Parts: sequence; structure tokens; C-alpha cells
Amino acid sequence: MAQEVLMPKLGLTMTEGTITAWLKPEGSYVTKGEPLFEVATDKITNKVEAPGDGIIKVVVAEGSTVPVSAVVGYLLAEGEELPTVAKKSVEDIASKPEEAPTVKEAPKSEPPPETERVRATPAAKRRARESGIDLAKVPGSGPGGRITESDVENYLAQQKAVPPAADKEQVEFTSADKLPVKATPTAAKLAQELGIDLAELAQERRLTKRDVLVAALLAEEGDEERVPLAGMRRVIARRMSDSWSIAPHVTINMEVDMDQARVIRQEFNADCPSDEKISYNDLIVKAAAQALTEYPALNGSITKDEIIYHHFVHVGVAVALDDGLIVPVVRHADKKSLREVAQEVKDLAQRARSGNLSPDEVTGSTFTITNLGMYGVDSFTPIINQPESAILGVGVIKERPVVVDGTVVVRPMMTLSLSFDHRLVDGSVAAEFLRRVRELLENPYGIRPELA
Repeated sequence: MAQEVLMPKLGLTMTEGTITAWLKPEGSYVTKGEPLFEVATDKITNKVEAPGDGIIKVVVAEGSTVPVSAVVGYLLAEGEELPTVAKKSVEDIASKPEEAPTVKEAPKSEPPPETERVRATPAAKRRARESGIDLAKVPGSGPGGRITESDVENYLAQQKAVPPAADKEQVEFTSADKLPVKATPTAAKLAQELGIDLAELAQERRLTKRDVLVAALLAEEGDEERVPLAGMRRVIARRMSDSWSIAPHVTINMEVDMDQARVIRQEFNADCPSDEKISYNDLIVKAAAQALTEYPALNGSITKDEIIYHHFVHVGVAVALDDGLIVPVVRHADKKSLREVAQEVKDLAQRARSGNLSPDEVTGSTFTITNLGMYGVDSFTPIINQPESAILGVGVIKERPVVVDGTVVVRPMMTLSLSFDHRLVDGSVAAEFLRRVRELLENPYGIRPELA
């Protein structure tokens, strides 16, 4: 019996999901638990496993968005056909996607293919009819080789071109497998300078400077790649734009002497297995979490009509992925030991990179930390993760000469960059908070609860 494949509910707040990729082609056999398709929500992208064994029949195409519990496919036994009701549903969606109430088609980056032999824009077709030229002879520069009106104009210009008096002479040579090439001296010289193969442009008439310039322009356009703004990158683009327009960002920087942090990290990691070692980032998470309990404005949110002060500290830790960024959340970070924080950050980061986080694990942060130190960045301006009021950027730790008690010494120095929403947080409060984080990192034995 055909088994329905449904859009799963991956978190408490999830109402719909977008199928970004089918991991198994239609008609292939899958087994229960095998990754079947990828789903993107407004938070994360996750792999969904097959609910059973069978041959996959795809109902909802890649790029489409459907509500939770909507049927996206079926699993069939060998030789089994879809039930009549299911088959009718599939046919309706395939033939009338605009009438299928549960499917919202994702925006397309290109217009649908035309049925004509030659793909061209309406303006290009009109211009070709007016000029009496065969569109099949016009090279297209649009997406997928589509002919544009400018392509037609360039073709007409080539046909009508009359070489100047200085170019009355011509250079003629032949290619082993192409037409004889005739070109003006100017065209031949320009082609050599631009690296254009005149044999590729060979025509019955001689080639002019304009022909070479058009070929160079088309070659440059061919070096571009255009892809739809979709999936995680689309979500990131929207959120960053919204945050920058909503919150008046101010960023302040402060240097931190990480000498004592280095000492305590070495003590912690001396006899630990590699998977239990703590990082500098773990220390920063703990220091920031404690400071947030002392400066509630940095742990709050602001709406149009009210300020929300959270009585819990949930720290989001940004994790870089191949195709974007995700922010899993360490809940109640202020109440956990340094070792507990380290283990949780490591686990969340690993599952984020393998696509195994649930939406609930990337929801509800009250403050975010983003670290670019591993890339050698000294300082930067992070963008606030809405609806939070601040975000802490972490730079690289470098050995630098500093003055300590009147003596120049070399210390591991790091710059912290705090971006805050000036509607809720005043500059003096932000500075005090950042100074408190520095104080805790420079004297890490004062971090609560017990570090171990």
C-alpha cells in the first residue's frame, strides 16, 4: 500500500517548509531511515529521512513551500501504482500548480522555456520581424542563450558595418576545420590583444573591429554565473537587511589581555581527552553570560511599544556552514559550568554542520556571539540578531607588546566588538558591560558557577 511522505513538523514554531532538494531521484528505491529530502524553514535546513521502504514518487517539486503535514511524495511497493485519489492529487498539482492550495511555488530566477525553436524576448522577435532577419542566425547573450533586443541590434550593426578607409586592406588566413578568415588589420590586431580566436568568428564577409568587440563582450558575460537567491542564503539576506533597517547599530571595541584565560585553559585541558577540551570561545560565552545577568538591557529586546527584559540567559553561538551561517543556542548559559558550556557548544556545532539541529535549538537566544578570530580578523562590526539588543564579535588573539605596571611585556591580546541597539542600550551601559566581560576574561577565576 502506498505510504505518504509528509512535510514534518521540525519544531514547535514551524508551520511550513520549503523542499530545497530531493536526495533520491524519483523512481529509485529507498529504505527506512535513509535521507530522502532537505527542508528549509526560516531557521535552518534539515535532512528528512524516509518513513519506510519503497520506490519514491515525488509530488512536490524542489523549491516549493508546503504546510506541515502536507503530502510531498509517496513510497510505493515494486509494481504498485498510486491509489486513484493520490494519483488525481498528483496530476492536479502537476497540471495546475497555481490551483493547488497547499503548494506555494518558489520564485523562479528565469522565465519558463518557450516552445519556439529559437528562444528570444518579445522585443527581440519584434525587432527581427521589422528588420527581416532570421533569428536563428543571431547569437543570444541572455540566460540560457536567450536572444535579447540588443543581440538583434548588434547583429544588424555587424551586417551593415562598413570598414573605414584606413582598413581597406584585409588579412586572410584559414583554419584547418573552419571557414577562411578574412579580417581588417585593425580587427586582427585587436583580436590578438584581447585573446579572441578569429577562426571562431569566421563569416563569408571580412571581420571588423566591431565584430571583435562584440565577441569580447559576449565572452565576458559568459564568465558570470547567476543562481537564485534561495534557501538559507535568502533567509540570511532578509534577516540582515531587516536588522540593519530596524535597529540603529552602534559598535564599540575593547582590547582584552587573554594571558590569564590562556593559563586557565591550559589547566583545564592538561589531562582532558581531545573531545572534552575547552576553547577560548567557551570562556567568552561564560564571561558574557555572567555579565548579562548584571546588565539586563543587553539581555533584553525592544518592540514598538515595550521593552522585554528576559529573566534567563540563552546565548546564541554563530556557526559557519558551507552555504551560510546558523546560530544554535546554549540555554541558561549563566547557570552552567565552563565544561558543560564547552560540551554543549561542541555538540551543537557538530550537529549544525551535519544538518541535524531542530528548529527549537536555533530559536530563543537573548544574546549572540560571533567569532572571526580563526580567520585572522582583528575587529569587525557584527549585525544584531533580531530581536536581540546586542551581539558580541570576537577577534583574533595575537601576541602584542603592551605596558603592564610601567614595563613593556608581550601578551596575548584580543579585541571584542560589541554592536548594540541604541534604542534600548545607551553607550555608557554598553561600555560598562563590555568592560565587565573584559574583567572576567582577565580574571577568569571569578566566573560563576564553579568553572569545572
